[in-house]
Amino acid sequence: MNTEPNVSPLPATEPAPRNTRRQVRQPLLLALALACGILLGANPFRPSSQNPDGTARGYLKFKEILSYVDRDYVDSVNAEELSDYAISRMLERLDPHSVFIPAKQQQQASSFLQSDFDGVGVEFNIFHDTVTVVSPVSGGPAEQAGLQPGDKILAVAGEKVSGIHTTTEQMFNRLRGPRGSNVVLQIVRRGMAKPMNVQVTRNRIPNSSVDVAYMVDNQTGYIKVSRFASGTYDEFKAALGDLRRQGLTHLILDLRGNPGGYLDRATKMADEFIGGTKKIVYTDGKGDQYDSQTYSRVAGEFEQGPLVVLVDEGSASASEVLAGALQDHDRALLVGRRTFGKGLVQQPIALNDGSELRLTIARYYTPSGRSIQKSYQGGLEAYEKDLVNRQQHGEFFHADSIHFADSLRYRTTHGRTVYGGGGIMPDVFVARDTMAFSAYYTRLQSHNLIRKYALDYVQDHKAELEGLRFEQFNQSFRITDIQLQRLVGMATQDGIPADAAGLRRCATLVRSQLKALIARTTYGKAAYFQVLNQNDAEMQQALQVIHDGRATLMQGLSMK
Repeated sequence: MNTEPNVSPLPATEPAPRNTRRQVRQPLLLALALACGILLGANPFRPSSQNPDGTARGYLKFKEILSYVDRDYVDSVNAEELSDYAISRMLERLDPHSVFIPAKQQQQASSFLQSDFDGVGVEFNIFHDTVTVVSPVSGGPAEQAGLQPGDKILAVAGEKVSGIHTTTEQMFNRLRGPRGSNVVLQIVRRGMAKPMNVQVTRNRIPNSSVDVAYMVDNQTGYIKVSRFASGTYDEFKAALGDLRRQGLTHLILDLRGNPGGYLDRATKMADEFIGGTKKIVYTDGKGDQYDSQTYSRVAGEFEQGPLVVLVDEGSASASEVLAGALQDHDRALLVGRRTFGKGLVQQPIALNDGSELRLTIARYYTPSGRSIQKSYQGGLEAYEKDLVNRQQHGEFFHADSIHFADSLRYRTTHGRTVYGGGGIMPDVFVARDTMAFSAYYTRLQSHNLIRKYALDYVQDHKAELEGLRFEQFNQSFRITDIQLQRLVGMATQDGIPADAAGLRRCATLVRSQLKALIARTTYGKAAYFQVLNQNDAEMQQALQVIHDGRATLMQGLSMK
């Protein structure tokens, strides 16, 4: 499902997409020289104090080679594109997270960390090259203009978008625009004989990073944080305060899939949980210039009380800083799987042409001294395959497949053993759901058929669903075998052969997702997460940890 602000910017865990080394055709020397040139062209040339002669020679070499390429190469060349390419190749030699963002991509990358954007406010999916509205944002311009779930968008501002292989990014770019500007959408609706034009006035659309906050039971609250954007801390404070007023005494903080973002938002969130003056994170760079230490300082909103943090292999960077600090101070129990392992600090450096260099200038360390960053000594290709390798080695499914050297052993405040070496290992391991690895389920997902069936179901049963409160729906609604077979029939028509054994293997997961997606379209985002969490293994383990008393760490620990 896509919504306008999620422009697929670069997650904090991953650098910009790069060509493989097999695709690199130019000599490394040329790449290095061109890369030096673009940086020096945007910044006054200052030789390195460690190696001034080498820096100067590289600068002069760049000038000479770039002149020859521009003047004498047999074909016309785009010097700026060559420079961008060369910079990316050079940065590969440093680490996986130093990255160059060309000017035309910089705004898109930065939008990931914004808490609002200007657009029409609509979530959509692309089914068979047809752009289909999943849900207009509540109170947003699209909803006010009358768009409904299931509407098919044929054209935007007179430009055809359906039936022509429109990409998600292209659709985002067409829907976004200056606040107050008008855009005409041509749509077709079920039961409508002809398309109609709808004028929508773009406006500010909240881009929340706290996806949902609700009470699981009378005492236990749940907060899902998807990233650390500019407004995350304020959103979190508001959500936590609201749950406290509803009776929260236990909290589950969900950081699964959170790729990071602004570090200070994560450390301020940590300060809400950690009492006194305690170290949250420190950085170590070249010399003292980039060394820093961050401590808890304020009286937090939830410094006592059972706290469980959900993490997985998609939790990275700032989310690892937060999880590591809470674990090191024995303030929370972590449930899930080992986190990504992104512990390098990037400094954004704006260049004169609007592009940006994000250069690694330090490493993150948890209060106990653990480096969060996993090894990248095997090169970029091996680094990018790390999660695949974890799966193949069984780490997603068996805790005993993960081995740590004794030299990586550290101690928490109360003496529990934790390990460094990259990523944060949870206290309670939960295996990944093997149903998600069903070949049949993968085919259904790749064709977007689970979402499409859910949307079609909502349209076919709109009156029935609107007559139910969410509580009634959640308690009584079930995905039947007949409905599953209808999904199979839709898949068969789409070229996916029926697979009875494959369906049996993933049936529970498919039922859960169908119900959650139907709830999402009918009742909103909070309903989606509530339905999913009822059958989620990590969530159920977190609740068990709380009910067993294992999350009450402030009165002393028996876990070793």
